[in-house]
Amino acid sequence: MPPHGRRSRAGDLQSAFQRRGADGPGIGHDPAAASYFPQTVRGVLPRGDEGADAGIRADRVIPEEAIMRRTIILPVLLLLALGSTSGVEAMEQRDASGKRWETAVLGGGCFWCLEAVYEDMDGVREVVSGYAGGDEPRPTYQEVCSGGTGHAEVVQVTFDPSVVTYRELLDVFFRIHDPTTPNRQGADVGPQYRSIILTDGDAQRRIAEAAVREENAADHWDDELVTEIVPLQTFHRAEEYHQDYFRRNPGQGYCQAVVAPKLRKFRETFPDKRR
Repeated sequence: MPPHGRRSRAGDLQSAFQRRGADGPGIGHDPAAASYFPQTVRGVLPRGDEGADAGIRADRVIPEEAIMRRTIILPVLLLLALGSTSGVEAMEQRDASGKRWETAVLGGGCFWCLEAVYEDMDGVREVVSGYAGGDEPRPTYQEVCSGGTGHAEVVQVTFDPSVVTYRELLDVFFRIHDPTTPNRQGADVGPQYRSIILTDGDAQRRIAEAAVREENAADHWDDELVTEIVPLQTFHRAEEYHQDYFRRNPGQGYCQAVVAPKLRKFRETFPDKRR
């Protein structure tokens, strides 16, 4: 079993693939996962009638007042509850200058590959490697690699929609990984490597569904796409040694054998979208 719980490697690239775990910190030195937990909006339930403080006894509330509580106060509280971030990064953000940014969360194999490509794409402000789509509240790399948490390795891409659109991010996404292989990308095998789009809101979901339909209709692939489209619940930032991995370790074996060819394919296929 390779370090970090990686699957066995096959073929001529076996040693290079094994280097992915070997070049990272050992299990005994693995930094704690820096999970991302945005604060949530907490609604405050209204207090009932307070006797002398309210000027009216609870048992003497007239029907009109009871109806008003049901038809006005409760719906407002429901809207406040639905407005909770519940651990989800808002799709649209604005920085201090008022500039609008949006985010996309995508998984298509090893997150080092997607990170390297999107960091090279014009209009992208930041790419963060992480985990999403599972149940464990504080997943670590070793736990995700075991396949038992349900998480996929993903990237969170913050981008300028006036420069690059969400659909253009998906166009690149479908060119830099194989969306037809369930729970697998090349020699990387397991549910953590599945093809997945985690959407924030109906607009992203509709765009993603349309992109999958068009990919299938275009016959780019011999088999039907197996890409999951699911609502984003929580994005967990991966350990720091995973961030900007290819940029910091371009000569590492896995980076040379797997990440670099994907980056080269992006640059050749989308020369006008490079940073």
